[in-house]
Amino acid sequence: MDKLEFLRKYRGKPEALLSCLYAIQEKDGYLSEENISSLAELLNLPKVEVYSVASFYSLFTLKKTGKYIIRICVSLPCYLNGSKEILEVLKEELGIEADQTTSDKKFSLETVSCLGLCDKAPAMMVNEKIYGNLNPEKVREIVQEYKRK
Repeated sequence: MDKLEFLRKYRGKPEALLSCLYAIQEKDGYLSEENISSLAELLNLPKVEVYSVASFYSLFTLKKTGKYIIRICVSLPCYLNGSKEILEVLKEELGIEADQTTSDKKFSLETVSCLGLCDKAPAMMVNEKIYGNLNPEKVREIVQEYKRK
């Protein structure tokens, strides 16, 4: 529990679950099984409930990821506007498949069912930054920008 001591103000407050999950992920980069168990105890919730919430939301991750997490939307509006082609460009540029991390731990590539950016389809996020109205050239430029960082 001492690992989550920074969340002690939420002890016994199950309504703080999303905020706590976000804080843990911000601190550690992902939600470990150990942290999920400790959080369940801290908030007085069943572990399965904490895990269910953590695994439901696409912005939470249960495994270690790269420094930059690229999430490409594959919902119907994005798919109809070219997200399949965008995904292929990302795989080519990064040298990995979806749900993988580059060997240097710099990039992780994920597909998500919706980013809520249908008006900007096809869309993706790099960590918290949103990119919309994508085309292959624009995606290559974005990836090169992050590779230089």
